[in-house]
Amino acid sequence: MASLADSHPGSGHQQRKLQKGENLKGIEFSLLLLLFADVNSKEMQSGNQISVSRFILVGLHYPPQLGISLFLAFLVIYALTISGNELIILTVLVDTQLHRLMYWFLCHLSFLDMTISSAIVPKMLTDFLLDSKMISFGGCVIQLFSFHFLGCTECFLYTLMAYDYFLAICKPLHYATIMTRRVCNFLAFGTWLRGTLHSLFQTSFMFRLPFYGPNHTDYLFCDIPAMLCLACADTTINKLVIFVDIGFLALTCFMLILTSYGYIVAAILWIRSAEGRRNTFSTCAAHLIVIIYCVPLAFICLHLGSQEPLDEVVAIFYTVITPLLNPIIYTLHNKEMKAALWKLRGCKILQPL
Repeated sequence: MASLADSHPGSGHQQRKLQKGENLKGIEFSLLLLLFADVNSKEMQSGNQISVSRFILVGLHYPPQLGISLFLAFLVIYALTISGNELIILTVLVDTQLHRLMYWFLCHLSFLDMTISSAIVPKMLTDFLLDSKMISFGGCVIQLFSFHFLGCTECFLYTLMAYDYFLAICKPLHYATIMTRRVCNFLAFGTWLRGTLHSLFQTSFMFRLPFYGPNHTDYLFCDIPAMLCLACADTTINKLVIFVDIGFLALTCFMLILTSYGYIVAAILWIRSAEGRRNTFSTCAAHLIVIIYCVPLAFICLHLGSQEPLDEVVAIFYTVITPLLNPIIYTLHNKEMKAALWKLRGCKILQPL
């Protein structure tokens, strides 16, 4: 008796086709499972990346036995910075002869020096004393925002002070009509507003980058160069935008200051008496000295992605030394300030009597 395969010769061929089709479907299904598993594993790996919750600011490299000595040294500098700038503000407020726009801007500068030092130095003192170099992610954001907000505002204030000196020396007859109290307050408010907007842009643009680790940086405080080295993403666009933004800001302020002092020097040279030239130049000499040694601020911000020892020196100079030198320079080069300080000192001595 013939088999079914012999009676129907095409049925075996059809069964083989069906088996092949089922095998192909099984292979395709297996490949799809492998592909899905691979994609799922990648998503799980990216999802498992946890952002760092704190940063470690290694900062200065020093032997452990020098921690107390550095703490005392920086504490003395910080105390002198706060007391010196507070003394300038108090002197200007008490002495009615100093109620002029130049000293109004000087009060703003003293307040900025105190705040920019307070944003950086207390954390450094804690690190020296407790040997704890950690800072939380939120604390790092606040520190970076504060540093750029105060530094940018100070840069605008230097430009405004140069313009004030330009009007006082080159256009003395029009000074009172141009620099009214209302205009002065508007310009001072504008410096703080521009500083705030600049810092908001820099901070938000910086911390949009992911930070998954490492979290160690050889820097004294949270700043853009340090954070760029820790970002786990391509920072080319950030470096370009930051370089253009800060570079344009620094170059614009520098050119405006340079132009103002160009006119000031030309006006001083037209003064016939040597004593008149000396007195006029001494009025703005302190401001010019401060601007010259504050150039490192642009160096810090434009030296992106670098962690060289020179950066630490420049950072300490700007955040620790500069706020201390400002009240000293403005006091020693200003006869009215020295006279007002002596008057204030005499009042304090006679008060108990």
